[in-house]
Amino acid sequence: MFRNLLIADSGKGNVEEMVRTLRAIPPCRQARINLLHVVSEQAGDGFRSHRDRADALVAESVARMGLQPAEVNSIVRQGDTKQTVLKVADEVNADLIVMGSRGLGRLQSILANSASQYVFQLSTRPMLLVRDDLYIRAINRVMVTVDGTGVGDDAIKLACELVASIPGGTLTGVHVTRQDLPATRGGRSQADEVLAQAVQRARSFGVPMQPIHRTGDIGRTVCATAEEIKADLVVIASQDRRPLVAKALVDLDRLLGSSVSDYIRVHAPAPVLLVREPEAKR
Repeated sequence: MFRNLLIADSGKGNVEEMVRTLRAIPPCRQARINLLHVVSEQAGDGFRSHRDRADALVAESVARMGLQPAEVNSIVRQGDTKQTVLKVADEVNADLIVMGSRGLGRLQSILANSASQYVFQLSTRPMLLVRDDLYIRAINRVMVTVDGTGVGDDAIKLACELVASIPGGTLTGVHVTRQDLPATRGGRSQADEVLAQAVQRARSFGVPMQPIHRTGDIGRTVCATAEEIKADLVVIASQDRRPLVAKALVDLDRLLGSSVSDYIRVHAPAPVLLVREPEAKR
């Protein structure tokens, strides 16, 4: 499952609590922890003094998470946070990026130069976003969005791997359509078929899935359903296109447009685990 985590924050309470929560899941207990702290480019020639302070912050974060220093690969870099997170994720070949988020909307994120929004938009690696305003609970009830696509199947697989390792864990699959779909000759609608296939896929991993079909706006309905079932973690697949412009720029068209995954990132009542289609599949 997750064997190599990049924690792209230090000194952030919710992110640290999320790491402790992940480490309580048996397969994640032996995960390698890469803890990144980025010193601003503006530090300039004063990088050494900032580096010393950064080292102290990382050490404090390691202690708060209950980890042994030998268990943690501490990384301090100078540069732009957004670009540095992406670069280090590639360097350490992270299979999960964990970042904090202030829960800003798209326009606010752009104006605030949000690092998590930028990484969320550009990374093809699984990413766990932990908003500052959430109460982090032990992961027992996992909800995954079901869309019948290849990357959607990847999200189901990842959710199943998590649930299978949690004693008493439950998995709910939610498929949202904008309107009710007519039944086929067999008496089942296309939504029924999509959910049935998802249930079968989950069963192939040894995990029972409770299927739910809802109609309405996709982002809002996913968040409302997560609230209804009291999900501790929301796993979503995103097929949002990656920017075609240089990575140094923000994809304003996408950020200001309609993005289901972005809405869920901001409004979900639980941490969001984003699964995006790997580059090789495109």
